[in-house]
Amino acid sequence: MDRLDNTVRPYAWGSPTAIPQLLGVEPTGEPQAEMWMGAHPGAPSRTDRGTLVEVVDADPEKELGPAAVARFGPRLPFLLKLLAAGAPLSLQVHPDLAQAKEGYADEERRGIPVDAPHRNYKDANHKPELICALTEFDGLCGFRGPLEAAALLDDLGVDSLKPYVDLLHAHPEDAALREVLTAILTADPGEMSRTVAEAAAACDRLGGAYAPYADIAHHYPGDPGVIAAMLLNHVRLQPGEALYLGAGVPHAYLDGLGVEIMANSDNVLRCGLTPKHVDVPELLRIVRFLPSDPGVLRPEASPDGEEVYETPIDEFRLSRYVLPEAGAAHDLTRPTPQILLCTAGTVRAGEHDLAPGESVFVPAGEKAEVSGTGTLFRATVIA
Repeated sequence: MDRLDNTVRPYAWGSPTAIPQLLGVEPTGEPQAEMWMGAHPGAPSRTDRGTLVEVVDADPEKELGPAAVARFGPRLPFLLKLLAAGAPLSLQVHPDLAQAKEGYADEERRGIPVDAPHRNYKDANHKPELICALTEFDGLCGFRGPLEAAALLDDLGVDSLKPYVDLLHAHPEDAALREVLTAILTADPGEMSRTVAEAAAACDRLGGAYAPYADIAHHYPGDPGVIAAMLLNHVRLQPGEALYLGAGVPHAYLDGLGVEIMANSDNVLRCGLTPKHVDVPELLRIVRFLPSDPGVLRPEASPDGEEVYETPIDEFRLSRYVLPEAGAAHDLTRPTPQILLCTAGTVRAGEHDLAPGESVFVPAGEKAEVSGTGTLFRATVIA
């Protein structure tokens, strides 16, 4: 197996302390948002054999296994991350596979450069994702029921929100949510900025359930995404709990440290809380306007000690082992590729001793025995 040397991305929303604290190093003073583990061309992990992209490209069937190559093609299907949010991320949705293929082909036909700021589809893949909390982790996930959202907005006592409250009482529910989100994102920018300022002041005053939105408004003053965020469920994960984000589900991460895994894609459509491009018509085509429970996931334990986070897709499978002191070694050998990440204690994986934040790539079929005292996350695929 290969020890990984991983890149930390310094996005502005990142926490300056969470990832350094996990790694046991001094903070640099700059935000450290995401540490990427995988073969994404934007920041591939490095090994003694070259980048993980180069390793996989040299012999896909050996590294990934014949079944994974036949199912997903000659590339690692997932990207694993440590994600440390010190400020809210953009409010966003991801397309399903058919929408991604269609959108990518359309933008290719129109000759829009892949790095253009108004480009929506960087590739032809979908981007389901799973976030598992290592600390308390706050996020937004899926629409509230329209009447619940209406009550939340109405109690702010902001006159300019009354039309949205009225719309949310309409039927059917999906049409009501679509009408309100459309109205928020297409409102006059000056008027919306004043509405957000009034709503933020009310959230500050009321506190409690409104506190997350006051914090969002502090980071994004005047942004229509502040009001859009109030249409969504707020959820606070405890360590070990997770959220699965499927296609079309609006979401945003607000604060905390977690392990994130996703299909290997960059396709994001933004709803707000960002200075980046917001393509309202395309966004409205992708969003699923259905109220939903956030669906907090807790791992399902198997007899061998593996705790699996069950999801409905096959491009990734995330599980963890909480290894007790002097416990027996676990044989993790699989016919599919794996990345093993230590997040606590000291874990021995093959010949490698892993401290928190350290990881290895295990080629398909290679012997993978782990032991030690700590927590180990295991990322692989179902093929």
